[in-house]
Amino acid sequence: MAYDEKLAARIRDLIGPRPDLVEQRMFGGLAFLVGGHMAIAASGQGGLLVRVDPDDTDGLLGDGVAVMEMRGREMAGWLRVDAEAVRSDEALLAWVERGTGYAGALPPKR
Repeated sequence: MAYDEKLAARIRDLIGPRPDLVEQRMFGGLAFLVGGHMAIAASGQGGLLVRVDPDDTDGLLGDGVAVMEMRGREMAGWLRVDAEAVRSDEALLAWVERGTGYAGALPPKR
């Protein structure tokens, strides 16, 4: 499944212009990297992948939000958010801000 291009465009619009932003195809989707760190992505499996503080992971789980699994292992600090959970711009903005805020607080990659 290809990523949702409309969702990617919504993410792009909400992030806005910033000099440390790079878009890159990753994991079958389109990722938005801040300072070299993935912040959020329109997932190739639908919905979003969002990078969050690992200590906040458990508190963010709920309707349409689960820990990302890679090769059968849960990855603390990485969430899958269903497309249904980000239908509204307000809901999507909250995830965009959370992902870009966390990635932007990390030391830039070289």
